[in-house]
Amino acid sequence: MFSERLKEQRKQAKLTQKEIAAQIGVSQQAYQKWEKGDKKPTQDKLTKIAELFDVSVDYLLGNADEKKPVLETAQVLFRKTVDDFNLTKEQQEQFKIDIDNFIEMRRKAFEEEQD
Repeated sequence: MFSERLKEQRKQAKLTQKEIAAQIGVSQQAYQKWEKGDKKPTQDKLTKIAELFDVSVDYLLGNADEKKPVLETAQVLFRKTVDDFNLTKEQQEQFKIDIDNFIEMRRKAFEEEQD
């Protein structure tokens, strides 16, 4: 599963094996062995690959179908918003409340759609 997902992500990114290998600090031959399924990368390299393709390690390993868990994506978006707008603690708390309210509103809407 890992080798297939690795190759799929590389092709979607329109990058060569050589380009990916250079970005994560390995030889093209080492990377090629990963795509063939002959070898597996170290945890450190696996993490770099996941970051490069913006997917989770679990997705690459075949332990998850979603490329990025929803919670992880939400946390990243929250941190990015806090950083980009330099929110105060009070503003961060209000932002959390706003997000919770939005999630609750969407949950109710989804439930109504299912009825």
